[in-house]
Amino acid sequence: RAPAGVCLSFSPCLPSLRSLQMVLARLSTTTLAPRALVRMQEPPVTPAPVTEAPPAPPAFNVKDLPGISGPLGFFDPLGFSTDASEGKIKFYREVELKHGRVAMLASLGFLVGENFHPLFGGNIDVPSYIAFQETPLQTFWPAVMLAISILEVFSVFSFNSPFGGEPWSIRSDYESGDLGFDPLGLKPTSAAEYKEMATKELNNGRLAMFAIAGMVGQELATGSKLF
Repeated sequence: RAPAGVCLSFSPCLPSLRSLQMVLARLSTTTLAPRALVRMQEPPVTPAPVTEAPPAPPAFNVKDLPGISGPLGFFDPLGFSTDASEGKIKFYREVELKHGRVAMLASLGFLVGENFHPLFGGNIDVPSYIAFQETPLQTFWPAVMLAISILEVFSVFSFNSPFGGEPWSIRSDYESGDLGFDPLGLKPTSAAEYKEMATKELNNGRLAMFAIAGMVGQELATGSKLF
């Protein structure tokens, strides 16, 4: 008698083999297949830091410029700034600053030169409006013009290119009146303090332009010194 579980013939054992194959096939589809589909766990991706874009500069407004003070406030009765571009407004401001600075020096020179004139032997004792003609400098106009043009050449670089751009306009990144000359370090670092100082310079320059015009007019009318 054959032991239990031992098949003496191949034919009766075929169903058992088929059953075993089916069981293995099921196991392979339920256990092995998912393992093949399992992916390796990828390391977490650290998102790149988000950098905020710098804020856009505020829109240009002529009323934000220095030089607006009481009692008149914003004073433009002829409307020069009504339809003018930023570059053109900056050109007007540069002209005003340059004339104001020259007028302040001229006003001081008129008063001091008529009372204290040690140059050229101290013999030039005439009203200031004709003092230049009494000096030897009147025969060296080319040298005088060359000295003046040196400063003017540097100011040309502040202009926009006339080729394809607006003529007689100043670059938007140029700071009005900044010639890079501050040997005493008086320029404030605070924007509010700088605006206050720039307003004082403009107001003094405006007063000086009226003052020098009055001085020259008085000497032309009287033919004599101021004092």
